[in-house]
Amino acid sequence: MTARERWDAVVVGSGIGGLVCAAYLAVTGRRVLVAEQGGVAGGNSHVFRRRRAYEFDVGVHYLGDCGPGGLLPAILDGLGLRGRLTYRPLNPDGFDRIVIPGARLDVPADWAAYRERLGRACPEDAPGIGAFLDTVAGVARERRDAVLAAEETRPGETASRAPYSVAWSRRTLAELFDHCGVPARARTLLAAQSPNYGMAPDEATAALHATVIDHYIRGAYYPEGGGQMIAAGLLEVIRAHGGVLRTRSRVTRIVVDGGRVRGVETADGGRIHAPVVVSNADYRRTVLDLVGEENVPRRLANRTREARMALPWAAVYVALDKDIEQDANLWWYRGDDIESFYAGLREGRAADEDRVDFVFASFASAKDPATRRICPPGHSNFQLMTLCPPGFERWGAGTDPADGAYRRDPGYRRWKAGLTEAVLNTAEEALGPFRGHITHVEAATPLTHERYMLSTGGTPFGMARWGAAGARPGTATPVEGLHIAGSATRYGNGITGSAVSGIACAGEILGRRLMHDVHAGAVLGDPSALPIRPDGWDPLAVCRERGSYRRRSGGSAP
Repeated sequence: MTARERWDAVVVGSGIGGLVCAAYLAVTGRRVLVAEQGGVAGGNSHVFRRRRAYEFDVGVHYLGDCGPGGLLPAILDGLGLRGRLTYRPLNPDGFDRIVIPGARLDVPADWAAYRERLGRACPEDAPGIGAFLDTVAGVARERRDAVLAAEETRPGETASRAPYSVAWSRRTLAELFDHCGVPARARTLLAAQSPNYGMAPDEATAALHATVIDHYIRGAYYPEGGGQMIAAGLLEVIRAHGGVLRTRSRVTRIVVDGGRVRGVETADGGRIHAPVVVSNADYRRTVLDLVGEENVPRRLANRTREARMALPWAAVYVALDKDIEQDANLWWYRGDDIESFYAGLREGRAADEDRVDFVFASFASAKDPATRRICPPGHSNFQLMTLCPPGFERWGAGTDPADGAYRRDPGYRRWKAGLTEAVLNTAEEALGPFRGHITHVEAATPLTHERYMLSTGGTPFGMARWGAAGARPGTATPVEGLHIAGSATRYGNGITGSAVSGIACAGEILGRRLMHDVHAGAVLGDPSALPIRPDGWDPLAVCRERGSYRRRSGGSAP
């Protein structure tokens, strides 16, 4: 064994939660190894390129709360990354457009305007909508305050400090709708963005919904240069402070002995010793496969085995040789009863063979017209997405798509081609004709997602149900030295939720309320240690194992 195979911490997986945790451990003096099973770091923030003309984001469609005092900027700035990532604001008068039969709602970055527009869309339901929004805003404010607090709230103080959260943190969105007397049509407008977390109103808690909605109403943004910019910046920090990324390094076992972590084993037979392991991998795979049921309490193993996953997405990536002239994200529904829509998905009911009942459209080329990697001038680059029923049986695949064998199955190919056509047909209903201008189109299914991300059920959202309603694991585990970061934790999914989980995880390891500190202005990283970005600097290249690195000679500007 060489000295290089002893580390202070190993981070399994390089999604945003894992990279944020690794970066904070690195800037506080820990020697950190990030082990990534794929060829490029970034998890759902990564991009892919086609035809030397188009760059598609896999999972970064928009970010929330990136203005002054925002959570994600505070996390990245605390590492010394201020100025190395630009957040381009989406239209504050309507960053999301919701369309249901007979109604259209442009969602503004302002709570008062949001309330007023919902009232105009459903005037007969305005009192119930108002009561609902009062609760949602109250829960969101309390939960954000808790994340930023200098210390944990004492048990006896919770009721007085967070009354909305006490009442609604573990109750479902459907229960809140019922409590406020909100009927089906208004529920559909209010929950139209729920595919952001992949759960129906009777699965998602009111607190989860409140956190996500508040996140965007505080301002919606897109990272200039695409999602890969976030991972690239984090890797610059990790490397500048002595950390290492190792790609094509699949961890097959988290070694536990005597109730504590000893390191990890990799698919090539290697063993890496470390007293701290942070898993940014899928939670079910972490507990049941990597750690092993024999090393965790039986109740935890049973609850994890029986967990129900959030719904998965299918995505169709489209490029056109014309400007589609769309800006706001589009949430388009064929019906006006969102609970019936989710019930159909859970029951596996298929929509019409040539149509889907819901499509989300995100227009990267409109959000970031300055980045030429996204598409050539005058062209469009956008993504069409729809939720899919759980399970892989309909796709003609086995129980574990990770080996990729499903791609050769004729049944899978037929399903994929049919779904692609159905999504394109529905998108033309919503956007108007564009097929005659397509220069590139390809699709990714839930099986694609599981193969690349090793995520149970092919969902990017983690578990919808883990024991009691609203329960999610924290970053600590019963195994000493083992910690969790990412979309499975109680901090939520998406880029910012994962980033918050990462800084919370690092803070737990270090015994410090890092989120409070950096939001108050603390900078733990050394900006002068970060590399110079030369002409032609490429964030995708940085996110490979041998990403370019050149220490700057001085100064802190990018």
